[in-house]
Amino acid sequence: MATAAQRRIKSVSYAKYGYIFTAPFFIVYFIFMLFPLLTTFKLSVYGNGLSAKLDQAGTSINCFVGMDNFKTILTGGTDYKSMGIHENFVKFFGNTIIIWVGNFIPQICLSLLLAVWFTDLRVKMPGKGFFKVVMYMPNIITAASVAGLFLSLCGDSKYSVLNSFLLNHGFLDEAYMFASNKWSSRIIVMFIQVWMWFGNTMIMLMSGIQGINESLFEAAEIDGANSRQTFWRITFPLLKSIMVYTLLTSMIGGLQMFDIPFMFHTGNVINSHLETIAIFIYDYFHRDYLHPSYGYSAAASVILFVITSILGALVFYVQRDKDAIEIKKKRKAAAKEAKRRAARGGGFSI
Repeated sequence: MATAAQRRIKSVSYAKYGYIFTAPFFIVYFIFMLFPLLTTFKLSVYGNGLSAKLDQAGTSINCFVGMDNFKTILTGGTDYKSMGIHENFVKFFGNTIIIWVGNFIPQICLSLLLAVWFTDLRVKMPGKGFFKVVMYMPNIITAASVAGLFLSLCGDSKYSVLNSFLLNHGFLDEAYMFASNKWSSRIIVMFIQVWMWFGNTMIMLMSGIQGINESLFEAAEIDGANSRQTFWRITFPLLKSIMVYTLLTSMIGGLQMFDIPFMFHTGNVINSHLETIAIFIYDYFHRDYLHPSYGYSAAASVILFVITSILGALVFYVQRDKDAIEIKKKRKAAAKEAKRRAARGGGFSI
């Protein structure tokens, strides 16, 4: 029989310490993430929609407008205050998709190539750790510094590094507008995104490759498989989970792209071919002090949230494990059959 001391020891619970250590995260999350998210949903049905009013000073009154903000963004408005909002949203969304796809494809290809190269034991290259650090370093540089760096390298001015080189060597007669031209500015922004993020993607893919059982690679080497066969038959199929994670994080970050496209311009006007959905949200929030468009900004944020959720669910649906789903269906069918037989008396009939 247990003594009183033993009963006291068994009754000690350490669960409260877990709650104490996790409490700061949830407090910060509720204040800086959940509360702004709920506020955004609230503001999306308020503000200066089609039925907004003005006070005596001409300032917009915070009034309920229902779904007017969403209708204006998705289908177009009927009054002078909402003219061009739908067209800008469609244009900015197209810019976002073009820039994201244009930087994600070369980024994932380059990262996957380097991850396989650095984790291949047959590649005897000295200084692998040094190169890993160097390739990851652009990821920790602030976006403002990167934008300023590339503006000095390939800006519109004749004194930029690239224009100065081309002019001095007779390749150009006058400075080329790299930051203002439609496709050159997009290509530069895509290159910046690839340069900043390929190191982070490479590290994640390397962690996925190192998590694969080494016996599989050893068996493939014994069977005489070359590097290409090993990659396509073992490495790539087993990287499915980390590839889905990389796609989702890149998609979420790409749809929220703001800093580099916003800052990569000369003068006070942002290149219209670089304006993204995040810039749309920022622009309409700060457009006019007396008539703030926070209702349109919040509605655009909610629409972006819904689009991201749908695309994320679609990625999960396409990349689902079909074998596991089939096994689960068979188990459910077997369980139903067992219940049916039990209801009939264990399968015996008179």
